Amino acid sequence: MLVGVETRHSVECNNRVQKAHAPQSICLLRLSALGDVTHVLPLVHTLRTGLPGVELTWIIGKGERRLLDGLPGVRFVEYDKKTGLAGMRALRRELGQRFDALLQLQVSARANLLSAFVPARRRIGYDRSRSKEGHGLFVNERIPDRPGIHVLDAIGSFCEPLGLVRDEIVWDLPVPDEAHAWARAQWDDDGRRTLMISPCSSHALRNWRAERYAALADHAIAQGWRIVLCGGRSELERSTGDAILAAMAAREGVLDLIGKDTLKQLPALLARADLLVTPDSGPMHIANAMGTKVLGLHAATNPNRSGPYSDRRYCVDRYDDAARKYRGKPASALKWGTKIEAEGVMDLIAVEDAVAAFERYVSEAR
Repeated sequence: MLVGVETRHSVECNNRVQKAHAPQSICLLRLSALGDVTHVLPLVHTLRTGLPGVELTWIIGKGERRLLDGLPGVRFVEYDKKTGLAGMRALRRELGQRFDALLQLQVSARANLLSAFVPARRRIGYDRSRSKEGHGLFVNERIPDRPGIHVLDAIGSFCEPLGLVRDEIVWDLPVPDEAHAWARAQWDDDGRRTLMISPCSSHALRNWRAERYAALADHAIAQGWRIVLCGGRSELERSTGDAILAAMAAREGVLDLIGKDTLKQLPALLARADLLVTPDSGPMHIANAMGTKVLGLHAATNPNRSGPYSDRRYCVDRYDDAARKYRGKPASALKWGTKIEAEGVMDLIAVEDAVAAFERYVSEAR
């Protein structure tokens, strides 16, 4: 099942490329992470619809491949960062071809070096303001420099050097029917709304305190909501879930699914929630792609750059407060994309902030 379409009325569509200049084969390089590869999906849709018959190859990480496996019209080639240069040489052999264009969608030093093993005539990378780690040495074309845009829009700009203009957002996240069946079996549809808590980001300094999640959960339970905890199998996620449960006043009946789903089941699980509360994380962006509203917790990162793309009405935004406290200047004076991953930064988000965002959702979703 393919899900998620969002029309962009502000962009006029002209996705016609002269056949004589249209690339026949394109390689996308984006290894990680779960949220960022989700942001690439609308670009894939634009390429497939604007360049009928184009061969798309995507160099990707192992976990991200598991999430996206089954995406139509894309050949995946995995790269394991642990394999180093030997893995890069093996990847070159596995690719087995020269591409008309490489879209270098990641600017880390590892990804930049890996791109050197991808033979391509056109090597399209980020604008200079987004370049780092020697990115400019590995590309010969750049996307337009548009400051102050969301990560997804920057990634979407990679279609423009190919003569395409994006006119809609289509996620095409492949979720098998059996994953939806598993998600439906986790709780009964008894009329209660569901607040799902995915408490951990892969960046520990973006994470909120367990006792504050517990206070928000108690507030939702008092209004008749169901609480579902979700997360991966890491020790941090398990210990955080345990701490949330221990701090709750009304933990009976809370459904604890931390470590119990697969990457294919996660999107289906998130789709069943009415509202997801999470820091800036992969589940935030997967939930957004599945049409679930997100109560995003932002202090370490700017929600306008990396928050839930479709709807940020229910996000808590303390990024400017963080900039003033930890950088000594307002957020508007920072370079776009600056992360403020400092010890204690997420403490700027009070329980009352999250409760207020929750109540905004309640009042608007009636």
